[in-house]
Amino acid sequence: MRVLIVEDEKDLANIIKMGLEEEGYIVDIANDGEEGLYMAENYPLDAILLDIMLPVMDGLTLLSTIRKKGIKTPVLLLTARDALMDKIEGLDTGADDYMTKPFEFTELVARLRSLIRRVGDAREAVLRIADMEINTASHEVTRGGEPIKLSAREYALLEYLAYNKGTVVSRTEIVEHIYHEDAEMDSNVVDVYINYLRKKIDKEPWTKLIHTIRGAGYILKEE
Repeated sequence: MRVLIVEDEKDLANIIKMGLEEEGYIVDIANDGEEGLYMAENYPLDAILLDIMLPVMDGLTLLSTIRKKGIKTPVLLLTARDALMDKIEGLDTGADDYMTKPFEFTELVARLRSLIRRVGDAREAVLRIADMEINTASHEVTRGGEPIKLSAREYALLEYLAYNKGTVVSRTEIVEHIYHEDAEMDSNVVDVYINYLRKKIDKEPWTKLIHTIRGAGYILKEE
């Protein structure tokens, strides 16, 4: 899952980023509203954490703009403004949830997970493909009841394939969803992580779930 943090307090933004990356998220940061608007319009995001008090363009203007453009990415507002009318204004502008600073990081993660799960029918708490189960809350993966230990990057890749099960996803789409904008990668990095996953979830005696579509990408499906 890819998350954008729009926050001008750089220390806070970096703390949230590190915490979310430990939870397996891919995280980008924008430090002003104008940069945040550009990224919201052009990046394949699963959620946005948005401060209201921002330089260049305030958070509510940014939020109103993306909603008018038809961008439905779930937005969680983060702000020091805790007056009831501020909350109402934020929700009426198009926010999906609202948290005031200071906040508990564990609550932030729980609310973020909830927002992402609510988007579309595919955002189930537990994803199932054949005898494999992926718990999107705990990031636990099992196959045939056997726990499978994955790195954060492997999990992010598997979850993305699972949300798109039955659909071919290209290498470019995978990179855009599981790597942040500053990542420097070799051209074969996706193939490398696909191979890592195959060794863990497609090993004998299990049937193959990850399939290569030559010239197109990869698909997660039952044979």
